[in-house]
Amino acid sequence: MSTDSLSEPQPLPGADGSLEALQEQAQHATPTDLHDLVNRHATACGLQRVVIHLVDIQQRRLASLGEGRPPLSVDTSTAGWTYRTMTSRVEEAGDGSMLIWLPLVDGVERLGVLEVHSAVVDAPRMQRARALASLLAPVITSKRAYSDTFVRQSRTRPMEVPAEMVRAFLPPRTIGNDQGVSTAVLEPAYEMGGDAFDHAMTRSTLHTSIVDSMGHDLAAGLATAVVMASCRSGRRAGADLRETVATIDKSLSRWLPDRFATGIFAQLDLASGRLRWINCGHPPPLLIRRDTVLAGALERPGQLPMGLPSSLSDEPRTVHEAGLEPGDRVLMYTDGVTDVRGADGEVFGLERFTDSIIRASAAGELAFETLRRLIHFIVDDQDNELRDDATLLLLEWRPGDGGSVTAPGRPPSY
Repeated sequence: MSTDSLSEPQPLPGADGSLEALQEQAQHATPTDLHDLVNRHATACGLQRVVIHLVDIQQRRLASLGEGRPPLSVDTSTAGWTYRTMTSRVEEAGDGSMLIWLPLVDGVERLGVLEVHSAVVDAPRMQRARALASLLAPVITSKRAYSDTFVRQSRTRPMEVPAEMVRAFLPPRTIGNDQGVSTAVLEPAYEMGGDAFDHAMTRSTLHTSIVDSMGHDLAAGLATAVVMASCRSGRRAGADLRETVATIDKSLSRWLPDRFATGIFAQLDLASGRLRWINCGHPPPLLIRRDTVLAGALERPGQLPMGLPSSLSDEPRTVHEAGLEPGDRVLMYTDGVTDVRGADGEVFGLERFTDSIIRASAAGELAFETLRRLIHFIVDDQDNELRDDATLLLLEWRPGDGGSVTAPGRPPSY
């Protein structure tokens, strides 16, 4: 049912005050108290019951908070449709009441779905339900940074130590604004070793990086941690790309001289669409334009992996540049994506990989949903038994049209 088909507005006395009180009390509530706290305030907003569903680390299921209900499938349920499309939906519940599904989104990072029960759905109640979702998203983000409750909610099994260490360094899956977005996924979720991604934004620039350290053990995770810490240290000090990678080279040579890592470090100028990057022995990024992978568009002469230049070469790192067109997507990936073998023993390969990218992009979905489907296609093809880490990072430039990022409850514009 469309959210435009609403009953006549009814007064909701005290609703605004209750939302204010919830906002204040939620800051001090423990994660285990959040479910009950939200439902106490929902009544004053003219709503019957609220359930918070949080997505798991692989974005396959939505688990309810504080209710002990079976998880909902992201791919097949109504709640999953809301998560995938970032669009609200209204339907009849089994008890004759109305059910509102709303995306839980903090900025552009999808957290889950809000399930709201109401006797009727009119404009004020819909507005209050949306306000509730907007209020809860940043609260959940802030609390999951230190709460094992939300961490357990997002996992289906224990995580190995190398994966736990690397994930402690990872930023949110998705960042962005109306000019650009960066989104990433990493598998295997519970057993990875040396892969990682990073992204950050300033007023004018979207910074992205992808890393693949040698090996699949705890030492590989340590090397990745050194790379990411060095990258952030340089970036936050205002260093340019060449200086930042030089810092990484020196750090690896000093602290882990027997380790090296490949990677790409990129900067996208959000005003002009100018992309600058350094490739350190990594597979070249792919340029996707109008649902087509432009073969070789971003291929450049290779350079040594990080950690090696200080001992093998005195040449400075080369900064490559390319101009993007509005709507262009740039996909970075680790070789664990293309080197996997199917049940038939055949290597997945670049050609099959680019085929899957074209099909995913042609579906017309938001960038982060395209990436979610793409990594699931690869993992499912391997029966969830990847032999190497597989990481994907997709950045998109859409200046001025707001197309990449849509407000919760509104359909995407492309």
